[in-house]
Amino acid sequence: MNSPDQSPFDVWRNSHFDLKMDYTGHKTSFVHNLIPEIAVNLGVFDILQIFAQKFGSENLSQALDSNYKIESPVKNCNDGSWLKTSNMVGVNIRTIGNFFNLVKYLLTIGSNQDSVHILPIWEPGVVASLYGKTSWNINPEFFSQELKNAIPHLDTPAKQLKVVVNLVHLMGKTIGMDVIPHTDRFSELVFLYPEIFEWAERSGAKLVKVSHENAGKVENVVWKFLEKNGSANGSFISYSKEFFFDFNNPLLSDAQKLEVLFGRIEDTNCRLQRRLQLMQQVLYAGFETLPVTMAPPYRCLHLVENDYIMDQMGNKWYNYQFDEPEGMSRVFGPLTRYKFYHTISDTNQNLDFSKPNIPAWEYVCRKYLACQQEFNFDFMRGDMAHVQPRKDGVPKEIGEYYDPLKAIKKYVQKNGVPYFGFFAETFIAPPDTMGYGVEEDHLEAIAADSTLGDLQASLVGSELFMENLEKYLELAETRNFAPNFTMITADKDDPRFDEFYKKGNHLRYFVGTFFPEMPSYMSLGFEVRNPHLERAINEEYTKLYVFQITDDTETDKVTHGPFVWGKNFGLFQEIEKMKTVFEKHFLQQNQNDFAWISKPSKENFLMSWRIGNLVFEAALKPDLQLSSVDSSAIIYSSKEYSEEHWCRVSVISHLSGNNS
Repeated sequence: MNSPDQSPFDVWRNSHFDLKMDYTGHKTSFVHNLIPEIAVNLGVFDILQIFAQKFGSENLSQALDSNYKIESPVKNCNDGSWLKTSNMVGVNIRTIGNFFNLVKYLLTIGSNQDSVHILPIWEPGVVASLYGKTSWNINPEFFSQELKNAIPHLDTPAKQLKVVVNLVHLMGKTIGMDVIPHTDRFSELVFLYPEIFEWAERSGAKLVKVSHENAGKVENVVWKFLEKNGSANGSFISYSKEFFFDFNNPLLSDAQKLEVLFGRIEDTNCRLQRRLQLMQQVLYAGFETLPVTMAPPYRCLHLVENDYIMDQMGNKWYNYQFDEPEGMSRVFGPLTRYKFYHTISDTNQNLDFSKPNIPAWEYVCRKYLACQQEFNFDFMRGDMAHVQPRKDGVPKEIGEYYDPLKAIKKYVQKNGVPYFGFFAETFIAPPDTMGYGVEEDHLEAIAADSTLGDLQASLVGSELFMENLEKYLELAETRNFAPNFTMITADKDDPRFDEFYKKGNHLRYFVGTFFPEMPSYMSLGFEVRNPHLERAINEEYTKLYVFQITDDTETDKVTHGPFVWGKNFGLFQEIEKMKTVFEKHFLQQNQNDFAWISKPSKENFLMSWRIGNLVFEAALKPDLQLSSVDSSAIIYSSKEYSEEHWCRVSVISHLSGNNS
């Protein structure tokens, strides 16, 4: 037991040798009393020594070989249904600095959390948003110079990511990538294959035409640029325009074409300048990609004449608006979606779902399979999985081209990875809110294994929280997907949502750890997150590191330096206790031996269940009295300091017959 006067920094300074020995000696699945802030600052040789002692030098040597793949912990699964009970940690690499620091952070994560989702890994575009990728190149800002200095052959971000995936697998955890059905508005990819994106012809603040033939006109602009300026890599262009833009060209790979257009991967500045020059030429010709839209009605946009921003190159970027907006309608100006369907006509922006744009489907399936195979990911998080643009809702017959995220999952599974899972970003919103029709039907139609849900967006015990929890429990029992018991997400760690996390955080973690009938999700930093009784500095919010805004006029979003870890060591110690109980007692139980004692609902705030000889109780309402239990039966009990939210684990053999 630590002295209450000792900070975690003091504990680590005084006891780090013994704490590491417990981990390397297989007494624990995590390093006790190691707070994330200390973990990510451990030296590379310290980490390598820990791994060598824990897993053996031979296994470590294999993991550090970027040409070797450590097998997935779920390699023997026949499908992705293992995600339905997986407890996941989400990590924005930008908050911890580089890929190798992910391994350091995971030393603080116990066996109760068995999977890792990392936010997008590719080069970002406008405002450096991770969700606005500009190429398939791995983000160079995630490169660890420290790791390269120690192991010189790990000299690219891609090689380092391969090794990190190996090390995560060695730790017994699965790891997943974000699958994004869009790119930056003027990414390298929109010039490489204009036909798989949607191009609008614009004159001033007027949209002239949105048609498929615009893509061919953009190809002409790109080709004229190449004829005038030559290739970026100095190669001789001896082929035709048709040969260059041939989607299935076996003689000129995507990587070779991108070198011709923009230059070598390592020449970042050259690639940026060429892309900006190309963008200018396309804009001068009157074309731009349509922005991403979210929620009904999705389509039918117009430009607002006096609503625009002027960039440094003198371009006017007009604001897009819906002709007939609805409650959740959004336009994401910096992003453009792949053109998965043709429009009904040149004068009608609505999509014709009977006419899929096959090259776009083939391209995204091929590229995401390549990512999975190169880096050995175990699952995908499908970004904006709630998109369902058919006004009549989910059709009775689900065709091959119903949804691109489903197509990607199935394509990966058919190509030798049957266990590849699909974690869907949906919020289980009411019908016709985030997508047309019933979202639960859409989740089944896209073959999602689990979905995020929205428990993180309400106070523990509030009417909305209880209503959603009751609904999610029913969905987990009756549907083919499982909603998550979500503690916090990267997009909710934002000043606007502080109110949700001032109370009940230890209880969120308790249920997310010990309740086996739902998966759970926790974003990095939750375990030490300050209560934020008042708004904190921007650097304490992980959401503000999804993008990089340096404009000081954006006071609510701009950051000036690295992510600042919370100092909520009281919550951290409670979580440490729960991880210990999980390993000493929970893992010994038969997980199938589950029974409800008190199922929560809008009227019932006591959540209690039995697994084997253990009883778990969580008071979702303040001051709710738990059942009477002999104190000697209690393995773990906690009450949050700021409010009377109780949670407890007891041994059933000591309980009365009424509770068993």
